[in-house]
Amino acid sequence: MKRDSTCMEDERVDQRTCLICGDRATGLHYGIISCEGCKGFFKRSICNKRVYRCSRDKNCVMSRKQRNRCQYCRLLKCLQMGMNRKAIREDGMPGGRNKSIGPVQISEEEIERIMSGQEFEGEANMSWSNNGDSDHSSPGNGVSESNQPSPVSTPSSSRSVELNGFAALRDQYIGTPVSTHYQYLPHLFSYSAHSALVPPQARSLDPQSHSLINQLVSAEDLEPLGTPMLIEDGYKVTQAELFALLCRLADELLFRQIAWIKKLPFFCELSIKDYTCLLSSTWQELILLSSLTVYSKQIFGDLADVTSKYSPSDDELHRFSEEGMEVMERLIYLFRKFNQLKVSNEEYACMKAINFLNQDIRGLTNASQLEQLNKRYWYVCQDFTEYKYPHQPNRFPDLMMCLPEIRYIAGKMVNVPLEQLPLLFKAVLHSCKTSVSKE
Repeated sequence: MKRDSTCMEDERVDQRTCLICGDRATGLHYGIISCEGCKGFFKRSICNKRVYRCSRDKNCVMSRKQRNRCQYCRLLKCLQMGMNRKAIREDGMPGGRNKSIGPVQISEEEIERIMSGQEFEGEANMSWSNNGDSDHSSPGNGVSESNQPSPVSTPSSSRSVELNGFAALRDQYIGTPVSTHYQYLPHLFSYSAHSALVPPQARSLDPQSHSLINQLVSAEDLEPLGTPMLIEDGYKVTQAELFALLCRLADELLFRQIAWIKKLPFFCELSIKDYTCLLSSTWQELILLSSLTVYSKQIFGDLADVTSKYSPSDDELHRFSEEGMEVMERLIYLFRKFNQLKVSNEEYACMKAINFLNQDIRGLTNASQLEQLNKRYWYVCQDFTEYKYPHQPNRFPDLMMCLPEIRYIAGKMVNVPLEQLPLLFKAVLHSCKTSVSKE
């Protein structure tokens, strides 16, 4: 039977890849975008307190075809990418605790303790189910051997329980009574591309959500960047000059994040120590998010024009690292995703607050308060997107799935040698600008 070409095109646009092995991703699992195979492997490894060994140099290639060859490196990558083991239910049943919005950030020492089994020694014995190490989850988990959702995973009576639970949670974190139609709001963690969605109903935005969003937007500096990015025609930009410009831009963007913190509506609710800890851990992510959204016209316009006047040498091209190539590919994908979504200022402000309020960062003095604030803006963002875009039921999950990708890219960019940044920006901006001009 012939498939509609438009439908096939939509499927390609919506295609996501697992951050562990590159297979087709099925959603946000334990904090990161991953496939059913890696989700199941991570759950079994943690539930059964598995300790694996690598027979090579603990740097095995992870791909869909090779992911089963080294369980040690597969679990290591799950942890490095930010999979949250605390999000796994203690009874081993499907449906995580959902305690983390995005990937967790843990130290190399903690990863080593988990990999060696030391982390499990002090924990009480828990009754975990043993599903073995195969890549194929059982039908009871709603996944068939082809890693496609089986009929078991289609909406059932449990769906209504989850959506009714959303109303109670939203009431708890926003503090406003929820009208009955809120029970039909799709929830990210029960989101499935195959789920039947209730037809959108016209409704108003919750007054509390409206107030909180206005406060967030008011804290933002949405004025154009002041760093000069105009170059005379015919001028050849050197690597050193482009690098200096990138540093000045980073300085201005960082300064804006510091000023933003002081204007946050919850500024008095957290300690200066926690704010310092949060900013030092997320500033790169905040800068990346703002560059892809509210400042994108200048970054992918003016800055792209400057980078076009920079010609890298053959030596620079040959020295460009694999890490740089991966960052480049992911940045281009993320740009296209944001360009497709056309994120509003309100959504940007919510995404930024959610990403900033990461209760899993080490060294925090009041993680529980951070979790409350995080969930508050999580539900506010969902409320706004459902109200503003009633005919885009997948919009909120799509926005939230961008956050783990931003965290991953920001973490990877740290490992790109400084001298390669001018070439990286030139390649990314040129590719993104070209793709927009073709549309």
